[in-house]
Amino acid sequence: MSGPQGPGVSRAVVVEAPGEHRLVEREIPEPGPGEVRVRVAAAGICMSDREVYDGHRAPGYVRYPVTPGHEWAGTVEAVGAGVDPALMGRGCVAEGFRACGTCERCRCGETSLCTAGYAETGFTEPGAFADHLVVPARLLHLLPPEADLRAAALIEPAAAIAAAVRVGRPRPGERVAVVGAGTLGLLAVQLLAASSPAELVVVDPRAARGKQALRHGASEALSPEEAEAGSAGRFDLVVETAGAPSTAASSCLLARRGGRAILTGMFAAGATGIDPVHLSVSQLEIRSVFGAPSAAWADAVRAFGLGLLDPAPLISHEFPLERFAEAVALVGGGDAKTGKVLLRP
Repeated sequence: MSGPQGPGVSRAVVVEAPGEHRLVEREIPEPGPGEVRVRVAAAGICMSDREVYDGHRAPGYVRYPVTPGHEWAGTVEAVGAGVDPALMGRGCVAEGFRACGTCERCRCGETSLCTAGYAETGFTEPGAFADHLVVPARLLHLLPPEADLRAAALIEPAAAIAAAVRVGRPRPGERVAVVGAGTLGLLAVQLLAASSPAELVVVDPRAARGKQALRHGASEALSPEEAEAGSAGRFDLVVETAGAPSTAASSCLLARRGGRAILTGMFAAGATGIDPVHLSVSQLEIRSVFGAPSAAWADAVRAFGLGLLDPAPLISHEFPLERFAEAVALVGGGDAKTGKVLLRP
């Protein structure tokens, strides 16, 4: 992979407006008080980044021009005033939401529900599709020595799944389903397998993705048609990860009476609604997840360090910054062979 083009130079992909980007060279950024500068090792591209590039992200959740990149890992290269110099050289990831830390929700530990306004690395703040990234030190999560920073770039989506696992409260011996076998779904399989379920079933229309889920710990893979025909009301816990138009409603139908359904996919307007009659009669517990609070980040980093979470096999493509357009075009392209796509500065 190519690096900076000269001493004191840092490159970054800048999306000027939907469909318009350029690779810029600038001075290496200096961290301010309470900040660190990270040398980016790898950054993942997800559908949210594709939405930023295509102009499909809701206006309140992006600010152009922007350097995208909210899934990343790297090494602390410099610290600002007031930051412990012992962080230098440490491998790390960092929370994306710039929670204020002082509002009522933050004080209750619900940092992903911060009421101070939305701000997130890679959407409203400069992200990691760059050689260097500056972030508040308080958002860092340190990685074990010799951690695979390429794989650690997937800790951000894993944190969202860890948030779903927290609210889903899986218990040993329960019947669990994961709807969707994309990156989030396969990470969910890994984390949920650690709870020793009696069954861990994955539902996805792509047979190849179902087979991949079996390699990551699922006990059975079903198509949506097979699940609808034979698994209605079967599961204690259903974790939805696909964000497809029908999957919120279908996930609720898979849950048993009194069961739990956790929605993590990002749904577009017009998605099939959840039947309120079914909800009231079945007494379901439904939660949604958007991002992850600090505690879920800590859970994901801990699982990664213990080897319970191994994102490396989910990576299918790696590109240098110069090939951003080619890389982002793969995401959401519909090819079942495309897993997680990384940029490697």
